[in-house]
Amino acid sequence: MTIPSVLLAASDAAATAGATGASHANDGPGWLLRGTIIVGVLGAVLLAWFLLRGYGDSDGN
Repeated sequence: MTIPSVLLAASDAAATAGATGASHANDGPGWLLRGTIIVGVLGAVLLAWFLLRGYGDSDGN
């Protein structure tokens, strides 16, 4: 006698692994989020440099 839940679990595992060769369900956010974070950090550094670069000689001497 076959158990239906075991058959469903086996077919689900075969469907997720069969399409790409390996399961990529838990890969994480990927390169798009990583690139967005890098560009955001670099933009914040550039903005801080741009806003703070004139304060060194603000006394007029």
